[in-house]
Amino acid sequence: QINVVIRSSLQNLRDKIDQLKDLLLRAVSTHQITQLEGDRRQNLVDDLLTRQKQLQASYKNEGPEPDVIRSSLMTGGIKRGVTNPWLLEESEETRGLGFDDLRQQQRRIIEEQDAGLDALSSIISRQKQMGQEIGNELDEQNEIIDDLTNLVENTDDKLRNQTRHVKMVDKKSTSCG
Repeated sequence: QINVVIRSSLQNLRDKIDQLKDLLLRAVSTHQITQLEGDRRQNLVDDLLTRQKQLQASYKNEGPEPDVIRSSLMTGGIKRGVTNPWLLEESEETRGLGFDDLRQQQRRIIEEQDAGLDALSSIISRQKQMGQEIGNELDEQNEIIDDLTNLVENTDDKLRNQTRHVKMVDKKSTSCG
């Protein structure tokens, strides 16, 4: 009778995993979830499928070490480096908190992040204003430089004309004497 219950439970688990796969495929194809989230969930479904196969092998007493397989089912599997997201330790700051407490903590964190974003926004606005003022100052200084360049060119032209006049006067003065 226990064997019948175990076989039935294993088959039920396999059916539920197949349903999960179908629902996941539909959710990804209809864009209800992102491709990245679909991949993450597919990895979880694959992990469930692996564990179901391990349970099946353990039930049939197949495989080299059924006791190792049984103990690995609840400790994150045999695979090294792959962590089960359901076996993560709860952090100290959330341990013992109820649903409402967690929601309130999440709101507080979001409010702190919003305040930080507001401060960052004001800093960026101030930097934008400073950048615009620097740009305006550069435009004014460029105009001053252009004016100075024109004045220097005019002065240079006048100086050349006067130098020519002085040379002419000098030439005439040497020819007069």
